[in-house]
Amino acid sequence: MAKKRKRKTTKRKPTANYYSKKRRHPTDWLVVVLVSLFILGIGLVLLVRYNGQKAQEELSDQARQEQQSRQAKKQAFIKKMVPYAQELQTKYHVLPSITLAQTILESDWGKSSLAAQYHNYFGIKGDNEANTKEMTTKEYLNGQWVTTTARFRVYNNYQESMLDHVQLFAYGTSWNRTQYAHVIAATNYEQAAHALQQDGYATDPDYPAKLIELVKAYHLDQYDQ
Repeated sequence: MAKKRKRKTTKRKPTANYYSKKRRHPTDWLVVVLVSLFILGIGLVLLVRYNGQKAQEELSDQARQEQQSRQAKKQAFIKKMVPYAQELQTKYHVLPSITLAQTILESDWGKSSLAAQYHNYFGIKGDNEANTKEMTTKEYLNGQWVTTTARFRVYNNYQESMLDHVQLFAYGTSWNRTQYAHVIAATNYEQAAHALQQDGYATDPDYPAKLIELVKAYHLDQYDQ
């Protein structure tokens, strides 16, 4: 009998994928996950930072626009008052820079209740119930600010208020006709500011400094003739 030949079997060589799968350690997946999370985290950080910068820029733009709007309103307020302040100077010799600075300071740019409702831009008081309103006010007495009640003049427009204001300086008070002689005689805004306190116009010890600061900040002395 013929002997049966044994069939040769050839072993198939493992492929590259086989070795790669066989050699991959379980921790390799953890590394991949951690790296992916790290990259994702960086992306999120950059995105948040970008959005934050964009939001900050938008807020800055908004704040800048609001600031420009406020400045434009202030300049418009000054321009409105200038012609009449200069007209009054020619007759009553009160410097427009001081008139304008007092208007700004005492009426808060025309926004105070006394100015907005009753056209009283200088806090001028009165005692006639027919043309005054009783309101609360703050005054500097005995070294401290106190809240008190007083009657204030009511006007039809800002021109009436400005006229009454400069006439007070020009004609003085009923008990002293020359009370504000130093204000009228002042040749520059610094002299006039200090003269107001010297002649007893304001009780606030910082009143002259506040006026001078406003004149410098808005170049109000350019309107003095």
